[in-house]
Amino acid sequence: MKKDRTVGMIKKHKQLTISLAVLALGVLLTFILIKFKRPPQRIKHERLAPLVKVERLDAKDIQMVVSGYGTVTPKVQVEIVPQVSGKVVSINPQFKAGGFILAGEQILEIDPRDYELGVQEAEAGVADAQVKLDMENAEAQVARKEWEHLNPETEPSSPLVFREPQIRQTQAKLESAQAALAKAKLSLERTQLSLPLDVRIISEKVDLGQYVLAGQSVGATYGIDAVEIELPLEDSELRWFDVPEFRRSSLVARTTGHGSRATVKADFAGAEHTWTGYVRRTTAQIDTKSRLVSVVIEVSEPFKPSEGKPALSPGMFVEVLIAGKVLKNAVAVPRDAIRGNNKLWLVNNGRLHIQPLEIARSDEDFAYVVSGLDDGAMTVVSSLDTVTDGMKVRIKTKEESRALLLKNTK
Repeated sequence: MKKDRTVGMIKKHKQLTISLAVLALGVLLTFILIKFKRPPQRIKHERLAPLVKVERLDAKDIQMVVSGYGTVTPKVQVEIVPQVSGKVVSINPQFKAGGFILAGEQILEIDPRDYELGVQEAEAGVADAQVKLDMENAEAQVARKEWEHLNPETEPSSPLVFREPQIRQTQAKLESAQAALAKAKLSLERTQLSLPLDVRIISEKVDLGQYVLAGQSVGATYGIDAVEIELPLEDSELRWFDVPEFRRSSLVARTTGHGSRATVKADFAGAEHTWTGYVRRTTAQIDTKSRLVSVVIEVSEPFKPSEGKPALSPGMFVEVLIAGKVLKNAVAVPRDAIRGNNKLWLVNNGRLHIQPLEIARSDEDFAYVVSGLDDGAMTVVSSLDTVTDGMKVRIKTKEESRALLLKNTK
């Protein structure tokens, strides 16, 4: 019993010794770590300059294009109005809305019988007047011979002796009868209606057997040789293309030369089509509300057959692009690169510079500059929250951005 108690005390003494040794070792290690501990190193992070997207600006000769929208209208529009009255006895099959009738081709015919009788009556009147004139001339010859026989080598005191007044009277009646005959023939010709130009029918208001009155419209047409488009523009745009000059003399008023070439574009039947026209004139006055000037573009042969291209018909809404003058050694600056008050952000040697601009002309996409910019200048086309002249920037070209975008979309 005493022996077991001795063994237990020895075990407890060993455990205590081991615990004290472990504790001493831990204290020693802690002292060593504190003694030789190094302070943490501070890492300095470099502040990066803002990244901007830039685009290169190249100087070159740029043709100005003045654009606008308008509606196609006929150059010539004609109301068909008969000059004589009567019943319609014949109508051209093409005399329907949308039909085509050539120059000189009969449109309709009015019953000519009354007018044929009028011609016969007028011819009889001419014949009667001619007989009376012949009789007066014969009587005048007889009177002259009698006078010369009774009064040789003398002249009568009155022209009545040789019946000169009677001859003039019958001559006038003959001329009046001839005029009546010409008028009757003209009325007969007018029973057949035609036009001196190729036309397309807009509308018709007459049918076979209908009685029409002189001066009453029976239809409307327009010429197919040319159409026009009125293009409303700011007056400042007129300096960029040529408008024919108008000259007036005491004898004639005419335009000289021709204006700038224009391309007319329209979407029709699911496709885009183009026609070529020219600037012909400006309209008579400036619009009092919009203060715009309308320029007239003329397109010849709008109905000329062309494979796959429709006719340029009146009423179509079109876009017109006028080929204007050429700016020599100019720079086209994207509109989204223009900052307030016509300024540009340029990048040179990693620094941003604010450059004021003198813009010659602007359109929807570009501002055109002819001075103040070097060829190959790099302009910022992205946005920045704050900008100061001379600040550092990093650049990314438009081509790099496009390549990165394509890479990310694959």
